[in-house]
Amino acid sequence: MNQEPSFATIEVVRSGAVARVALSRPDVHNAFDEALIAELTRAIAMLGAEEGTRVVVLEGRGRSFCAGADLNWMKRMAEYSDAENLADADALAGMLSALNRLGKPTIARVHGAAYGGGVGLVACCDIAIGTPDASFALSEARLGLIPATISPYVIEAIGARAARRFFLTAERFGADDAKRLGLLHEVVPVAELDDSIDRTIALLLAAGPRAQAECKVLIAAVAHRPVGEEVVADTARRIARVRATPEGKEGVAAFLDKRPAVWTNR
Repeated sequence: MNQEPSFATIEVVRSGAVARVALSRPDVHNAFDEALIAELTRAIAMLGAEEGTRVVVLEGRGRSFCAGADLNWMKRMAEYSDAENLADADALAGMLSALNRLGKPTIARVHGAAYGGGVGLVACCDIAIGTPDASFALSEARLGLIPATISPYVIEAIGARAARRFFLTAERFGADDAKRLGLLHEVVPVAELDDSIDRTIALLLAAGPRAQAECKVLIAAVAHRPVGEEVVADTARRIARVRATPEGKEGVAAFLDKRPAVWTNR
């Protein structure tokens, strides 16, 4: 394993084609402030540019995944000017957008508390696997605030109807409810969490990396649009283009030859 040494609030550890990004402020349940936001944004850009990194796992050190915003950060924000407040909000929104748009599969490894912005991080990941002790809350309204920057991703994950309840009540809900709502894909015992993630990683590494990036763009382009002529034509153009790529040709050839595709050996 190779650990990236240049971060203070997160840890980036690579093992082969897998990079694990750990929020590393366990004394405050991995609550984020401007420093963590900046470092996570930088790590996402770094990993996105690395050809050898195929899968990114997002996790938290200590007892929690991420308890949302750091209280001291919130105190500082209370003294910000309007311009400073907007710049700070833009940084958080940019980090969430970068994670959501990362052209590689992402897995959220969720345990303990995932509150506020922590729910947003889970929703931005492609796959989310949690333990029965995981608990969630969109707690902003209890503080007189709104879950604005995370809302596009959380509403996409749980739907507008569920968002109406949980945004307004700010109540906690557990792992089983998170799975029922679509925020978590799996709930597994603590002892089986890493095995479940490893199985998911193996499935991801068997697929074509360019195809996976194209799939993420495809989903964003098609979701919530009526199936009209424009969408039909767009999907036809996409598959025609991807079929002609070296990866598309290799994948089909490997299937017909009954052999592993070249990307499985990298």
